[in-house]
Amino acid sequence: MTHTLRTLDPADEAAVHALWAICFDAPHLPALHALDPDRHRRTFVAARGDTVDAVVCYVPRQLRDARGRVERVGGIGNVATRPEARGQGLVRRLLAIAAEAMTAESCTWSLLFTDTPGVYERSGWTGFRTSWTEGPLTTVGPPEPRFRIRAATPTDAPRLAELHAGFNAARPLTAVRTANDWIHRVPAWYGPGAEWLIAEDNRGTAVGYTVTQHIGEAVEVRECAVTEAAPAALGELLAAVARRARAAGAAVGRAHLPEDPAVRAALPRLLAQDQARERTQTVGMARPLLAPPEAIRATLQATGATHWHGDSF
Repeated sequence: MTHTLRTLDPADEAAVHALWAICFDAPHLPALHALDPDRHRRTFVAARGDTVDAVVCYVPRQLRDARGRVERVGGIGNVATRPEARGQGLVRRLLAIAAEAMTAESCTWSLLFTDTPGVYERSGWTGFRTSWTEGPLTTVGPPEPRFRIRAATPTDAPRLAELHAGFNAARPLTAVRTANDWIHRVPAWYGPGAEWLIAEDNRGTAVGYTVTQHIGEAVEVRECAVTEAAPAALGELLAAVARRARAAGAAVGRAHLPEDPAVRAALPRLLAQDQARERTQTVGMARPLLAPPEAIRATLQATGATHWHGDSF
């Protein structure tokens, strides 16, 4: 039977959710997809009768460019193909439709993250490298503490949002988060096992935070923020991360953090610096739509450019 390529019909949603369950271990995807009121016109399927064999979605996001200005970017996500339907070019054809739709919606370029870049390369996306720092957790204790470190609670959400906005006020590649993102998207992508720590000064004012996840015998710092007035708080936060991780049996730390003076100064509180190494990977991919390629490269290569995991599509 020939495939029909079209936008998502509300009657297809159960079939698409079932396809995602086959392809991903990510039960939060349907709920996140449902947050977009325009999801039906931004989701494209290859269908055989009532069977959905492939799906591609996009969501417009507000990201900062190389100069810190906000631009509209189309984030591709939730791409899946039924195993028996692979190798037929279905995703490639759906990506072409999505590119046209994103352009019509004034997205300047498109961004995605994948472990399988081949199909996207053939559709006009180009990979770019991202890095993180990895090494044994330090055993060096911090000097006399200046900040109170504690677990964040739901009542801290407004202050966390303020800290994030301030730390990333001009950071290239970073998404501008909405209140809805803080309620739904960020917690979903970090998951229920994430640990949020917050630092307070002697007046009880929150001045920084970290988000960590335990992966096997490693602890990964996936996000941080700190105020300009209290950069040393990040060092005490990372020292607390290392201390808690060692107590939980972890031996290795990974810092998925931007090139930033506060981060650079704080990393020795997390990792043994004589053994810490920078690692790189190519999972991010970009495709020009309305913006010239050189403008996109400037954003991707800008110092401190970061797309936080909690802003995944």
